[in-house]
Amino acid sequence: MPAKQPREQQKDVEQQKSVSLNALIGKQVMHVLGKPDGLHTVHVRRLWEDHYRVNVLIGQDVVSAKIANSYFVKVDGDGNLIESSPKLTKLY
Repeated sequence: MPAKQPREQQKDVEQQKSVSLNALIGKQVMHVLGKPDGLHTVHVRRLWEDHYRVNVLIGQDVVSAKIANSYFVKVDGDGNLIESSPKLTKLY
């Protein structure tokens, strides 16, 4: 099997960093909110630069899952939450 080219390796590294950053952002949001009954997943999507959309989905499976909470968040260079809209508060 041939070795990956530098461009492919860079793409893999960037993708792994993105996955790790999304997980960190989701974890921070859930730390503030608490854990809702029936938590299915937390979906984090980068919108631009340091702005993300975080959706908290509840339900037994992907078919029955619905968005329980949704936030626009801004993070610093290390992925720490700076602000959110609406404001994050303990819900569960």
